[in-house]
Amino acid sequence: MATVSHRLHLPGSSPVHRTPAEVKIVCAVLTVFAVVATPRELFWPFAAYGIGLVVVWRMARIPLRWIAPRLMIELPFVVLAVLLPFAAGEPRTTLLGVSLSTNGLYAAWGIIAKGTIGVGISLTVAATTSVRELPAGLSRLRVPGMVVTIMVLMLRYVDVIADEAARMRLARISRGDDPRMIHQIGAIGRGVGSLFLRSYERGERVHLAMLSRGFTGTVTDFGTPPATRKQWSVACLPAVAAVGVCIGAWVAR
Repeated sequence: MATVSHRLHLPGSSPVHRTPAEVKIVCAVLTVFAVVATPRELFWPFAAYGIGLVVVWRMARIPLRWIAPRLMIELPFVVLAVLLPFAAGEPRTTLLGVSLSTNGLYAAWGIIAKGTIGVGISLTVAATTSVRELPAGLSRLRVPGMVVTIMVLMLRYVDVIADEAARMRLARISRGDDPRMIHQIGAIGRGVGSLFLRSYERGERVHLAMLSRGFTGTVTDFGTPPATRKQWSVACLPAVAAVGVCIGAWVAR
């Protein structure tokens, strides 16, 4: 079964793929901060962010049919945003014969626009960066070694836990259990507790196995070369442009 990295990573040889991980992480963080800081009352900055994101997707050869279904992760926030125009207070406006809160409309627009762009940026980094590149990139950004280890192992073993949960669910169904029935909530709770204990015990066994093989607390970076000045200057252009759009939006507000 494919791991999380294989499901989110699209192997390629585009300039975005070849950019070192630390550069992509910094650019993604700067761009997300610029998007979040943009005034929600304006619409053109978010159009500019969207166009820039699509350009990066084209450069990285990431198809929209791959991006679109993965954007559905923000669906709960979209549902919340849709309810805001009805729940917020004054001032109000009429849209299609329905009285809606103006502040609620702006809040809903801000959540949907910023959330969609933020998820799109995260998917871009995930699609063009493999798990093998992360340890070196995070270490060069001076992230503590223990945090790097936890993140990398989490990405590696989350599929193991998901497979274990799927096997437990299949075993329950084969014994006549129906997870859709409310009276089975007790069995579901016990299953979650059992899964937690199994995951904890598996983690201890993996840690002991790593120590017995000479693990020192640092994840190997597999010899990936650090970013050059040219790579920093070229790859950061989209992030600089996003910061410029944000500043321009505040000036024009």
